Amino acid sequence: MNLSPDSAPFVAENVTKSYPGHLALDALNLEIPAGHVVGLLGRNGAGKTTLIHLAAGLTLPSTGTCRTFGTPTARLDSPELGRLGLVQQESRFIEWMTVRQHLDFTASFYANWDRDLQHRLTEALELPVDRKLAVLSAGDRQKVGILLGVCHRPAFLLLDEPMSSLDPIARTDMLDFLLERLRDDGCTVLISSHLLTDVEKIVDWVVFLKAGRLVENSSFDALQESFAEWTVTAPEGGLPAAFAEPYVLSSQGQDRLARLNVRTRDPAAIERFARAHRAEVKARPLSLDEMFPLLTIPGRDPS
Repeated sequence: MNLSPDSAPFVAENVTKSYPGHLALDALNLEIPAGHVVGLLGRNGAGKTTLIHLAAGLTLPSTGTCRTFGTPTARLDSPELGRLGLVQQESRFIEWMTVRQHLDFTASFYANWDRDLQHRLTEALELPVDRKLAVLSAGDRQKVGILLGVCHRPAFLLLDEPMSSLDPIARTDMLDFLLERLRDDGCTVLISSHLLTDVEKIVDWVVFLKAGRLVENSSFDALQESFAEWTVTAPEGGLPAAFAEPYVLSSQGQDRLARLNVRTRDPAAIERFARAHRAEVKARPLSLDEMFPLLTIPGRDPS
């Protein structure tokens, strides 16, 4: 999808971000597509949190340009920040306040704070509103961070490991809420999470970073259609120990039976492969969890 910079909620142009002894992002060019739930994926240290901080204006690029809602992130002010929501893995709070006091305090900064949404989420997440932040569990603190990031109904919601401390029921409630937000408000969501089974339920776009570089930027449907597991059966034997086809990412098996992980957008690839190896091929789509390690394999052409 090619979007103009004005329509994309966040654009990075040739962005490099370096810290002492570490290059977090390397010549990154990226547009976050408006109105989508975008999964920001990659291994630890790939640059995901740095990218989210750049989009929120919490840090600035070493070189290149970042724009959020069309405004350079160094100049983000009330109009843009009021449309931006941020939920981090470990949020900072005013510890002596109760949950209710902290929500009321934050609401005072937003003209469009949604009290009905606040009450609904407080009840759905079973949040103890009369307890002080200082004594809350890690899971309840994360719930507070979620409310603070979403109750002003942002147009662009940034989520950095927002559910890592939540139990499965709370995670399900959170996922249902994200889907509701996108459906009702057309909110763009950028979510970084290692809980890929949960992410797969809600994302429709995937951005994958590897060592600070962009290696994938596509719709989730297109990604799923290009990956598969092939079970290859050759009754007469003769399957090679290693397959020469460039779309074969990994293989295991013997001369009569093999299991391959492949990536190709060629609909005729199975037929040609089966004919070349005198074999029967059965294909199975891969989950996002199964695709994740394959996206880190270097030097493969997905065409």
